[in-house]
Amino acid sequence: MSFGDSRLTRTAAHTLTGDRTEVTSARGRALVGAALRASRAWRATRAALITAFRWCRRTVRPAGLLAFVTATVGLGAGLLFGWVELMVAGVAALVLLTLSVPFLFQARSYEVGLTLAHERIVAGHGVRASVVVRNTGRRVALPGRIDVPVGAGLVEYGVPLLRAGAASEQILELPPQPRGIVRIGPATTVRSDPIGLLRREHAFDAAHDLFVHPQTVPVPSSSAGLIRDLDGSPTRRLVDADISFHAIREYAPGDARRQVHWKSTAKTGRLMVRQYEESRRSRMAVVLGLAEPEYGSDAEFELAVSAAASLSVRAVHDARDLDIVVGAEIPRVVRGRLRAIRHIPTASPRVVLDGFSGVDRLANTMAFADVCRLASEANEHLSIAVMIAGSHVGIAKLRSAALAFPADSAIVAIVCDERAHPRTQVLGDLTIVTVGTLDDLSGLLLRGAAS
Repeated sequence: MSFGDSRLTRTAAHTLTGDRTEVTSARGRALVGAALRASRAWRATRAALITAFRWCRRTVRPAGLLAFVTATVGLGAGLLFGWVELMVAGVAALVLLTLSVPFLFQARSYEVGLTLAHERIVAGHGVRASVVVRNTGRRVALPGRIDVPVGAGLVEYGVPLLRAGAASEQILELPPQPRGIVRIGPATTVRSDPIGLLRREHAFDAAHDLFVHPQTVPVPSSSAGLIRDLDGSPTRRLVDADISFHAIREYAPGDARRQVHWKSTAKTGRLMVRQYEESRRSRMAVVLGLAEPEYGSDAEFELAVSAAASLSVRAVHDARDLDIVVGAEIPRVVRGRLRAIRHIPTASPRVVLDGFSGVDRLANTMAFADVCRLASEANEHLSIAVMIAGSHVGIAKLRSAALAFPADSAIVAIVCDERAHPRTQVLGDLTIVTVGTLDDLSGLLLRGAAS
């Protein structure tokens, strides 16, 4: 009998424990569910508050914020303390905010088309742009404003009231632009009330890159001092087999039998062979330094870019093998351990000028002599090397940079210095041309080619 009572007791205890476990798990699930719902509600509320804050920051102007504070404080204090003046100010501010709301509508009902009369201009010239605004909505669009970013500036004009489907065209005369690649657009529609309490903007996708080319001058085609023909240009290097005959010399072991000059051999009684000057295609390298310390001013750097562009365009017109080398940006953390240059494409004069449009002074780049050394390593059999540098480079550094090029190459250094008188100096194999204005370049090169 006692054995049976013991079994009943253990069974009852086990049943009670299971019930408590089920109750505890049910409460745990309820708490977990409540926590999840609370977390989701908090995330949704937080996202809604962030969206509302961003919308208010984009839409409410400082004057609108002042009107909102005036309405809130005026109505609250007026109702709480019975101040009629505060209530009147709060009601007036609330009415102004309410009347400003309709001006925000239909900000996306515009279709804006932006076109440029020319996509490439010369530095110092402006360009004409056409902006067509069309109302694509079904209702009348209230007057608004269009903002067109032009580089770091902004051009804005008003759009009149447009009926559904109507369009308005505006011709914009953009101001003269400095050399560079100027981003024009995207156009932005601005909807705002007359007082300026609220404002709403919508930017479109259309944008254009305006290439502002450097100013150039025509330079003589013979300024390089070499004449290109179908067979190539002879150099001062002597070889055993080529086209340009140089002289007759005595036979040396290893000379080819086909180079034996039999008439001279018969006259002298000794075996004589022909010797030639090596002929090569006229290959030209234009090297432009971009380091900031090498130039005295921005105008001096623009003069150097214009001089390099003028020589490069002339070389492309003359169908020369051309390589345009400029310095490259080097991160400060690896400066001194990394060498880098950049090549400007030379497919056509337009491509060359487009490349010079994107050239700018660099704070972290190699010195001019290092740029010349890499340019020489990247080109074999150079006929002429033209180095364009600023006034702060100095003659000693120019002569050091010229040593990087082959000894049988013609080397010309063009120094841009607005304060110097135009002149030409010959220091051994190096010719230094100093220009103060762009017009000096053509005259000095023409005088040097004639002499």
